[in-house]
Amino acid sequence: MTRSWLVRYGRRRRLIAAALAALAVLSAYAATRPTPPTTVLVAAHDLPAGPLTAADLTPVPLDHPPAGAIRRLTPGTTHHLTFPMRRGEPLTDARLLKTAYARLPQGMVATPVRVNDPDAAALLSPGATVNILATWPQATAPTPARTIAEAVTVITIPPPRTQRDLSSSPPRGTLLLLATTTTQAAELAAAQATAHLSITLPPPT
Repeated sequence: MTRSWLVRYGRRRRLIAAALAALAVLSAYAATRPTPPTTVLVAAHDLPAGPLTAADLTPVPLDHPPAGAIRRLTPGTTHHLTFPMRRGEPLTDARLLKTAYARLPQGMVATPVRVNDPDAAALLSPGATVNILATWPQATAPTPARTIAEAVTVITIPPPRTQRDLSSSPPRGTLLLLATTTTQAAELAAAQATAHLSITLPPPT
């Protein structure tokens, strides 16, 4: 009787050991099995900052997509790229204008400003820090330029509209979208009515 019980107990132990060994093998396989690639949107060609179209992006499977990679865009919604992208670069949420709006610090607003010198504006890229100066060419006496917004960040530089988009001659200068305080926004709005706006680049911090 004792011998029979020992035999049955030994068999059970071997079965349990075999089951545990099989479970260990399966767990090791699951841990080392390659993760299937994730299909995300990448730039179909070099893209400037500005509106995105369906032809600008193509879905591509990537093994290790970056954080915030976009898998699909909402149909019927206009999407605006805040930073230029190279062909093949994955699109992430940080590149989209709505994300830039969402990340504005407390008390900051997005302020459109048109500077008069497009060549100076061409030196900028989204994320740059600039000072905005105003001069009044119609003043009866010479008036030195006055800084009306210091250390503001460029959110994006919208592409200029084509002549087909305009019923009249295109506006002069370059449009910038800046992150400013509400006080700076009011100063800029008042200055744009009568002044020419220019930029300087503050020293790096």
